[in-house]
Amino acid sequence: MLGCYDFCGHYEWTFAWLAERGGHKLVREYWDTAIHRDSQTHARELILSGGIDGMKKYWAHTLDHEAAGFAITHRDDVIRIDMHDCPSKGFLLRNGLAQFPDYCDHCMGWIGPLMKDAGFVIDHEHNHRGQCWWEMRNKNNAAPPSTPAELSGPHDVRLRPDWQQTDTLDRYERATDPDDKSTIPPVPPPPFL
Repeated sequence: MLGCYDFCGHYEWTFAWLAERGGHKLVREYWDTAIHRDSQTHARELILSGGIDGMKKYWAHTLDHEAAGFAITHRDDVIRIDMHDCPSKGFLLRNGLAQFPDYCDHCMGWIGPLMKDAGFVIDHEHNHRGQCWWEMRNKNNAAPPSTPAELSGPHDVRLRPDWQQTDTLDRYERATDPDDKSTIPPVPPPPFL
């Protein structure tokens, strides 16, 4: 049996191994089949049946269980997750493990197709340093993503001074596909009042 920390390194190595053998298409198939439709069936059931309430239940339990540094904020029409300390990406960074070009993309690789099936879209950014934010809302809700601190107040990961300490941010806008991202230079947040 693999321990939790061993799993993170093995997982990341698996993405690289699949990419070498079958290219990006095989990696995407793995994310959708092995994660979304197999290991995360409990998430799928909760979210398809409960919408935002199912998302709150799933992520509050899972992220707490993983000992992640996170905050969840929600309203009736949107749920937001601010990840301050991703335990798996943090493990990879602390141990110099970097086989796959963007380990963080696997989250969108399984969550994106699930949200599409559930009728939601995702706004998301990650900075490749174990920090990210997510907003999920119904696909018919045309609201843009929140501005820094607008929805999650002082818990907004974009307010961290180290949020900008990266060369690029990966951004998804109203997305459900792991390849539907743009890479942008980080923009300093406005001061929080």
